[in-house]
Amino acid sequence: MIAPKLITLENSIVKAMTELGDSQNAINMAAGYTDFHCSPKLIDLVRKHISEGINEFAPSDGVVALRERVSDKIESLYGHKYNPETEITITAGATQAIFTTITALIREGDEVVIFEPAYDSYVPAIEINGGKPVFVPLKGPDFRIDWEEVQKMITSNTRMIIINSPHNPTGMVLSELDMLRLQKIINGTRITVLSDEIFEHMVFNGDSHQSVALYPKLAERSVIISSFGETYHVSGWQIGYCAGPSKVMNELRKVQQVMMQSVSSPFQWALSEFLEYKEEYLELSTFYKEKRDRFNELMGDTRFKPIVSHGSFFQLFSYDDISDERDKDFAVRLVEEAGVTTIPISAFYHEKSKKHLLRFNFARTDENLVEVARRLSKF
Repeated sequence: MIAPKLITLENSIVKAMTELGDSQNAINMAAGYTDFHCSPKLIDLVRKHISEGINEFAPSDGVVALRERVSDKIESLYGHKYNPETEITITAGATQAIFTTITALIREGDEVVIFEPAYDSYVPAIEINGGKPVFVPLKGPDFRIDWEEVQKMITSNTRMIIINSPHNPTGMVLSELDMLRLQKIINGTRITVLSDEIFEHMVFNGDSHQSVALYPKLAERSVIISSFGETYHVSGWQIGYCAGPSKVMNELRKVQQVMMQSVSSPFQWALSEFLEYKEEYLELSTFYKEKRDRFNELMGDTRFKPIVSHGSFFQLFSYDDISDERDKDFAVRLVEEAGVTTIPISAFYHEKSKKHLLRFNFARTDENLVEVARRLSKF
């Protein structure tokens, strides 16, 4: 008889909606990948390293050259120097990095503060390690953090706070004041911050990405999670990284060593060289801002109302003017009657949300964005 460890875990709503959409030949605005091809230069670099026979196991903590380039990048952007030997680890994507970090640091009974709506991998990773998620809802139409409420949630058992900026699914971006409030809350505690920064290069509206690496006292107590997939349109490659203090990274590497042998060697070497082309990530915010603005303009002909996205490639739309249905029911009907696949925001809450909001991924070709808006204008 099998005793399930994740009793409360439901099947992925993204997977379920995608399968439903595929069965209806719907346009997929749900899944978290992009419609775009990666740079031909990156493909050429992968070919080069494969043809050179770089196909053996990489070190379990990542190719040194790639860790050095990641260290240089973080220092140039945020001013904090991570030692590539001891403070940076290459992972099989951001989700594995999140799971590994939580597994390394969370024990039975430890409490982890999570802001909802939240990426759906956080809670299972906490629960499978015996931890207890503590949920703090983001407030208002702009999904901001109420730090007074956070302070009230902190107990002697709090061991981690997970932040995510730019935020999935809302597109909210943390401010300098947010980071200073966070820094004050963890001062004098045993709390580690897990900072999910995979959309760091997609920030709009004059905002700037507030990495924990910008704040020395925060950096001492934080693990950064990031990914090459979202940045370079190669989500399927599943290569990410963590950066954090050496004591924490040492524990993380112990877990990673028994979870996996290593991340693909030729792809790591290719990325280490490709990071020299800084324009590939420095120009990403402009690219996605234009996509967001284009999509919102097209959706102006529909009855869906946008909630301003400050970052990421996600955009929330309200359907208050269309229906009173539960968001999951409405999302299913949208697939079946309009041929458009989205994600209901209730998928990102531990309790069912009554908000009439759907998440759209606008990292799509202009042709797809035009067709989605056309279909929804008739809905």
